[in-house]
Amino acid sequence: MTGAGAGPRGGDAARGVRSAAADGGSAEGQALLVVGDVITDVVARHRGPLAAGTDTAAAIRTVPGGAGANVACWAAHRGAAEVRLLGRVGAEAAAWHERELTAQGVRPRLVVDLRAPTGTVICLVDGGASAERTFLTDSGASLRLEPADWSDALLDGVARLHLSGYLLFSEPSRALVTVALEAARARGVPVSLDPASAGFLGELGAERFLALVEGVDVLLPSRDEACLLTGLTDTAGAAAALSLRVPLVVAKQGHEGALVARSGRVCARVPAAPATPRDTTGAGDAFTGAFLAALLAGAGPVEAAREGCRAGARAVERVGGRPPLPG
Repeated sequence: MTGAGAGPRGGDAARGVRSAAADGGSAEGQALLVVGDVITDVVARHRGPLAAGTDTAAAIRTVPGGAGANVACWAAHRGAAEVRLLGRVGAEAAAWHERELTAQGVRPRLVVDLRAPTGTVICLVDGGASAERTFLTDSGASLRLEPADWSDALLDGVARLHLSGYLLFSEPSRALVTVALEAARARGVPVSLDPASAGFLGELGAERFLALVEGVDVLLPSRDEACLLTGLTDTAGAAAALSLRVPLVVAKQGHEGALVARSGRVCARVPAAPATPRDTTGAGDAFTGAFLAALLAGAGPVEAAREGCRAGARAVERVGGRPPLPG
Protein backbone atom coordinates (compact mmCIF):
# COMPACT_ATOMS: atom_id res chain seq x y z
CA MET A 1 0.00 0.00 0.00
CA THR A 2 1.08 3.60 -0.31
CA GLY A 3 0.91 5.66 2.84
CA ALA A 4 -0.26 9.27 2.71
CA GLY A 5 1.66 12.01 4.45
CA ALA A 6 5.36 11.86 5.31
CA GLY A 7 7.70 9.05 6.29
CA PRO A 8 7.61 7.23 9.64
CA ARG A 9 8.42 10.52 11.40
CA GLY A 10 7.58 12.87 8.58
CA GLY A 11 10.76 13.56 6.57
CA ASP A 12 10.47 16.93 4.79
CA ALA A 13 11.74 15.60 1.45
CA ALA A 14 9.35 12.69 1.32
CA ARG A 15 5.69 12.63 0.42
CA GLY A 16 5.00 9.13 1.65
CA VAL A 17 6.08 5.64 2.48
CA ARG A 18 5.46 2.87 -0.01
CA SER A 19 4.91 -0.33 1.89
CA ALA A 20 3.75 -3.72 0.73
CA ALA A 21 3.34 -4.82 4.34
CA ALA A 22 1.16 -3.95 7.28
CA ASP A 23 2.89 -2.01 10.03
CA GLY A 24 2.47 -4.76 12.61
CA GLY A 25 5.42 -6.81 13.87
CA SER A 26 6.18 -10.49 13.53
CA ALA A 27 4.28 -12.53 16.08
CA GLU A 28 7.19 -14.99 16.35
CA GLY A 29 9.78 -12.28 16.88
CA GLN A 30 12.02 -13.79 14.21
CA ALA A 31 12.03 -11.06 11.59
CA LEU A 32 15.13 -9.59 9.98
CA LEU A 33 15.10 -5.83 9.45
CA VAL A 34 17.52 -4.51 6.83
CA VAL A 35 18.15 -0.78 6.59
CA GLY A 36 20.01 0.30 3.50
CA ASP A 37 20.25 1.31 -0.09
CA VAL A 38 17.78 0.54 -2.87
CA ILE A 39 19.44 1.17 -6.23
CA THR A 40 18.82 0.79 -9.95
CA ASP A 41 21.75 -1.15 -11.47
CA VAL A 42 22.73 -0.77 -15.11
CA VAL A 43 24.95 -3.79 -15.77
CA ALA A 44 27.23 -3.63 -18.81
CA ARG A 45 29.11 -6.88 -19.54
CA HIS A 46 31.99 -6.29 -21.95
CA ARG A 47 34.89 -8.41 -23.18
CA GLY A 48 38.40 -7.05 -23.16
CA PRO A 49 39.50 -3.55 -22.22
CA LEU A 50 37.24 -0.53 -22.65
CA ALA A 51 38.06 1.40 -25.83
CA ALA A 52 38.58 5.02 -24.76
CA GLY A 53 37.01 7.62 -27.02
CA THR A 54 34.96 5.17 -29.07
CA ASP A 55 32.55 2.21 -28.80
CA THR A 56 32.95 -0.97 -26.79
CA ALA A 57 30.40 -3.71 -27.46
CA ALA A 58 28.55 -4.83 -24.34
CA ALA A 59 25.46 -6.69 -23.17
CA ILE A 60 23.51 -4.17 -21.07
CA ARG A 61 20.65 -4.81 -18.64
CA THR A 62 18.82 -2.65 -16.12
CA VAL A 63 18.05 -4.55 -12.92
CA PRO A 64 17.06 -3.74 -9.33
CA GLY A 65 19.97 -3.61 -6.91
CA GLY A 66 21.48 -1.88 -3.90
CA ALA A 67 23.52 -3.60 -1.20
CA GLY A 68 20.80 -3.36 1.44
CA ALA A 69 18.04 -4.47 -0.91
CA ASN A 70 20.16 -7.34 -2.25
CA VAL A 71 20.90 -8.60 1.27
CA ALA A 72 17.19 -8.56 2.10
CA CYS A 73 16.30 -10.49 -1.08
CA TRP A 74 18.96 -13.16 -0.52
CA ALA A 75 17.91 -13.57 3.11
CA ALA A 76 14.33 -14.19 2.00
CA HIS A 77 15.52 -16.48 -0.79
CA ARG A 78 17.57 -18.55 1.67
CA GLY A 79 14.60 -19.14 3.95
CA ALA A 80 14.29 -16.28 6.43
CA ALA A 81 10.65 -16.34 7.53
CA GLU A 82 10.16 -12.57 7.43
CA VAL A 83 12.45 -9.93 5.97
CA ARG A 84 11.72 -6.21 6.12
CA LEU A 85 13.59 -3.44 4.35
CA LEU A 86 13.72 0.28 5.08
CA GLY A 87 15.12 2.34 2.21
CA ARG A 88 14.69 5.60 0.35
CA VAL A 89 13.97 5.95 -3.38
CA GLY A 90 12.98 8.58 -5.90
CA ALA A 91 9.38 8.86 -7.05
CA GLU A 92 10.23 7.79 -10.62
CA ALA A 93 11.16 4.22 -9.65
CA ALA A 94 9.39 3.66 -6.32
CA ALA A 95 6.60 1.44 -7.67
CA TRP A 96 9.02 -0.72 -9.69
CA HIS A 97 11.34 -1.30 -6.73
CA GLU A 98 8.41 -2.07 -4.45
CA ARG A 99 7.11 -4.69 -6.89
CA GLU A 100 10.53 -6.28 -7.34
CA LEU A 101 11.17 -6.50 -3.60
CA THR A 102 7.71 -7.87 -2.86
CA ALA A 103 8.16 -10.51 -5.57
CA GLN A 104 11.32 -11.66 -3.79
CA GLY A 105 9.40 -12.14 -0.53
CA VAL A 106 10.64 -8.95 1.14
CA ARG A 107 8.32 -6.55 2.99
CA PRO A 108 9.55 -3.14 1.77
CA ARG A 109 9.03 0.15 3.52
CA LEU A 110 10.25 2.68 0.98
CA VAL A 111 10.39 6.38 1.78
CA VAL A 112 9.65 8.28 -1.43
CA ASP A 113 11.98 11.24 -1.92
CA LEU A 114 10.65 14.13 -4.00
CA ARG A 115 13.98 15.96 -4.19
CA ALA A 116 16.33 13.26 -5.46
CA PRO A 117 16.00 10.40 -7.93
CA THR A 118 16.57 6.76 -7.06
CA GLY A 119 20.26 5.97 -6.79
CA THR A 120 21.84 4.47 -9.91
CA VAL A 121 24.98 2.38 -10.30
CA ILE A 122 26.68 1.62 -13.61
CA CYS A 123 28.26 -1.82 -13.20
CA LEU A 124 31.05 -2.43 -15.73
CA VAL A 125 31.62 -6.19 -15.73
CA ASP A 126 34.60 -7.80 -17.46
CA GLY A 127 33.24 -10.65 -19.55
CA GLY A 128 36.41 -12.68 -18.95
CA ALA A 129 36.89 -15.57 -16.55
CA SER A 130 37.04 -13.41 -13.42
CA ALA A 131 33.86 -11.43 -14.21
CA GLU A 132 35.35 -8.62 -12.13
CA ARG A 133 33.27 -5.46 -11.85
CA THR A 134 33.81 -1.72 -11.52
CA PHE A 135 31.10 0.60 -10.21
CA LEU A 136 30.15 4.16 -11.15
CA THR A 137 27.84 5.27 -8.34
CA ASP A 138 25.23 8.00 -8.05
CA SER A 139 23.74 7.33 -4.62
CA GLY A 140 20.74 9.62 -5.24
CA ALA A 141 17.95 9.24 -2.70
CA SER A 142 19.46 6.20 -1.00
CA LEU A 143 21.92 8.15 1.16
CA ARG A 144 19.28 10.75 2.05
CA LEU A 145 17.72 8.25 4.47
CA GLU A 146 17.60 10.14 7.78
CA PRO A 147 16.46 9.83 11.41
CA ALA A 148 13.03 11.20 10.49
CA ASP A 149 12.53 8.06 8.37
CA TRP A 150 13.07 5.84 11.39
CA SER A 151 10.50 4.59 13.90
CA ASP A 152 11.33 2.35 16.86
CA ALA A 153 8.20 0.38 15.91
CA LEU A 154 10.19 -0.95 12.94
CA LEU A 155 11.93 -3.23 15.47
CA ASP A 156 8.69 -4.83 16.68
CA GLY A 157 9.09 -8.58 16.25
CA VAL A 158 12.64 -8.20 14.91
CA ALA A 159 15.31 -10.69 15.96
CA ARG A 160 18.17 -9.10 13.99
CA LEU A 161 18.93 -5.70 12.49
CA HIS A 162 21.30 -5.40 9.52
CA LEU A 163 22.73 -2.07 8.37
CA SER A 164 24.27 -1.44 4.98
CA GLY A 165 27.66 0.23 5.32
CA TYR A 166 26.73 2.62 2.52
CA LEU A 167 24.67 4.47 5.13
CA LEU A 168 27.89 5.69 6.75
CA PHE A 169 28.92 7.66 3.69
CA SER A 170 26.58 10.66 4.10
CA GLU A 171 25.67 12.81 7.08
CA PRO A 172 21.87 12.16 7.09
CA SER A 173 22.20 8.38 6.87
CA ARG A 174 25.06 8.34 9.41
CA ALA A 175 22.68 10.00 11.83
CA LEU A 176 20.10 7.32 11.05
CA VAL A 177 22.66 4.60 11.84
CA THR A 178 23.22 6.15 15.28
CA VAL A 179 19.48 6.24 15.99
CA ALA A 180 18.92 2.67 14.78
CA LEU A 181 21.87 1.31 16.78
CA GLU A 182 20.62 2.98 19.96
CA ALA A 183 17.11 1.62 19.44
CA ALA A 184 18.40 -1.90 18.78
CA ARG A 185 20.66 -1.86 21.85
CA ALA A 186 17.74 -0.69 24.00
CA ARG A 187 15.75 -3.74 22.87
CA GLY A 188 18.62 -6.23 22.95
CA VAL A 189 18.44 -6.77 19.17
CA PRO A 190 21.82 -7.84 17.72
CA VAL A 191 23.12 -5.70 14.85
CA SER A 192 25.23 -6.66 11.86
CA LEU A 193 26.91 -4.35 9.35
CA ASP A 194 28.66 -4.79 6.02
CA PRO A 195 31.25 -2.03 5.30
CA ALA A 196 30.04 -2.07 1.67
CA SER A 197 32.72 -0.17 -0.28
CA ALA A 198 36.49 -0.05 0.08
CA GLY A 199 36.56 3.07 -2.09
CA PHE A 200 34.11 5.07 0.02
CA LEU A 201 35.59 3.58 3.20
CA GLY A 202 39.00 4.98 2.29
CA GLU A 203 37.48 8.45 1.99
CA LEU A 204 35.67 8.14 5.34
CA GLY A 205 38.74 6.84 7.21
CA ALA A 206 39.21 3.63 9.19
CA GLU A 207 39.14 5.11 12.68
CA ARG A 208 36.06 7.18 11.98
CA PHE A 209 34.30 4.12 10.58
CA LEU A 210 35.20 1.98 13.60
CA ALA A 211 33.97 4.70 15.95
CA LEU A 212 30.66 4.91 14.08
CA VAL A 213 30.05 1.14 14.27
CA GLU A 214 30.83 0.80 17.97
CA GLY A 215 28.17 -1.48 19.43
CA VAL A 216 27.73 -3.57 16.28
CA ASP A 217 27.72 -7.32 17.04
CA VAL A 218 28.73 -8.72 13.64
CA LEU A 219 30.97 -7.14 11.00
CA LEU A 220 31.07 -8.64 7.49
CA PRO A 221 33.90 -6.97 5.55
CA SER A 222 35.40 -8.02 2.25
CA ARG A 223 39.10 -8.85 2.13
CA ASP A 224 39.95 -5.31 0.91
CA GLU A 225 37.73 -3.67 3.53
CA ALA A 226 39.22 -5.73 6.38
CA CYS A 227 42.74 -4.82 5.34
CA LEU A 228 41.89 -1.15 4.86
CA LEU A 229 40.30 -0.96 8.32
CA THR A 230 43.38 -2.40 10.03
CA GLY A 231 46.28 -1.34 7.82
CA LEU A 232 47.29 -5.00 7.52
CA THR A 233 47.91 -6.86 4.26
CA ASP A 234 46.99 -10.34 5.53
CA THR A 235 43.22 -10.99 5.60
CA ALA A 236 43.45 -13.44 8.51
CA GLY A 237 45.44 -10.97 10.59
CA ALA A 238 43.01 -8.19 9.67
CA ALA A 239 39.96 -10.27 10.62
CA ALA A 240 41.58 -11.25 13.92
CA ALA A 241 42.44 -7.63 14.71
CA LEU A 242 38.92 -6.44 13.91
CA SER A 243 37.45 -9.10 16.20
CA LEU A 244 39.04 -7.24 19.11
CA ARG A 245 36.75 -4.32 18.22
CA VAL A 246 33.62 -6.24 17.12
CA PRO A 247 32.55 -9.53 18.81
CA LEU A 248 32.17 -11.51 15.57
CA VAL A 249 33.95 -10.78 12.28
CA VAL A 250 33.28 -12.72 9.10
CA ALA A 251 35.68 -11.71 6.33
CA LYS A 252 34.53 -12.50 2.80
CA GLN A 253 37.30 -13.58 0.43
CA GLY A 254 35.48 -14.31 -2.82
CA HIS A 255 36.80 -17.48 -4.46
CA GLU A 256 38.90 -18.16 -1.34
CA GLY A 257 35.86 -18.50 0.92
CA ALA A 258 35.48 -16.79 4.28
CA LEU A 259 37.18 -16.39 7.64
CA VAL A 260 35.37 -16.38 10.98
CA ALA A 261 37.14 -14.51 13.78
CA ARG A 262 36.39 -13.97 17.46
CA SER A 263 38.34 -12.53 20.40
CA GLY A 264 41.44 -11.72 18.40
CA ARG A 265 41.86 -14.96 16.47
CA VAL A 266 40.54 -16.71 13.37
CA CYS A 267 38.50 -19.66 14.58
CA ALA A 268 37.40 -21.07 11.21
CA ARG A 269 38.31 -20.98 7.52
CA VAL A 270 35.32 -21.77 5.31
CA PRO A 271 36.06 -22.78 1.70
CA ALA A 272 34.23 -21.23 -1.23
CA ALA A 273 31.65 -23.25 -3.13
CA PRO A 274 32.52 -24.02 -6.78
CA ALA A 275 31.11 -21.62 -9.37
CA THR A 276 31.58 -20.38 -12.93
CA PRO A 277 31.40 -16.58 -12.65
CA ARG A 278 29.33 -14.47 -15.04
CA ASP A 279 28.94 -11.34 -12.89
CA THR A 280 30.37 -10.85 -9.40
CA THR A 281 28.00 -7.95 -8.65
CA GLY A 282 26.21 -8.62 -5.37
CA ALA A 283 28.14 -11.76 -4.41
CA GLY A 284 29.03 -10.28 -1.04
CA ASP A 285 25.40 -9.24 -0.51
CA ALA A 286 24.29 -12.81 -1.28
CA PHE A 287 26.77 -14.11 1.29
CA THR A 288 25.49 -11.68 3.91
CA GLY A 289 21.82 -12.41 3.25
CA ALA A 290 22.28 -16.17 3.44
CA PHE A 291 24.52 -15.84 6.50
CA LEU A 292 21.87 -13.84 8.36
CA ALA A 293 19.08 -16.21 7.31
CA ALA A 294 21.10 -19.12 8.69
CA LEU A 295 21.72 -17.33 11.99
CA LEU A 296 17.98 -16.66 12.29
CA ALA A 297 17.35 -20.37 11.74
CA GLY A 298 19.64 -21.23 14.65
CA ALA A 299 22.92 -21.99 12.87
CA GLY A 300 26.24 -21.08 14.41
CA PRO A 301 28.58 -18.61 12.69
CA VAL A 302 30.65 -21.25 10.90
CA GLU A 303 27.68 -23.08 9.40
CA ALA A 304 26.13 -19.72 8.56
CA ALA A 305 29.33 -18.78 6.73
CA ARG A 306 29.08 -22.01 4.73
CA GLU A 307 25.57 -21.00 3.72
CA GLY A 308 26.93 -17.61 2.77
CA CYS A 309 29.61 -19.15 0.55
CA ARG A 310 27.01 -21.31 -1.19
CA ALA A 311 24.81 -18.27 -1.88
CA GLY A 312 27.79 -16.24 -3.10
CA ALA A 313 28.64 -19.00 -5.58
CA ARG A 314 25.10 -18.97 -6.94
CA ALA A 315 25.14 -15.18 -7.17
CA VAL A 316 28.23 -14.95 -9.39
CA GLU A 317 26.60 -17.27 -11.91
CA ARG A 318 23.81 -14.73 -12.46
CA VAL A 319 23.73 -11.23 -13.94
CA GLY A 320 22.83 -8.63 -11.31
CA GLY A 321 22.83 -8.80 -7.54
CA ARG A 322 19.50 -10.51 -6.81
CA PRO A 323 18.50 -14.19 -6.51
CA PRO A 324 16.11 -15.78 -9.02
CA LEU A 325 12.47 -15.00 -8.39
CA PRO A 326 10.53 -17.68 -6.49
CA GLY A 327 9.04 -20.25 -8.86
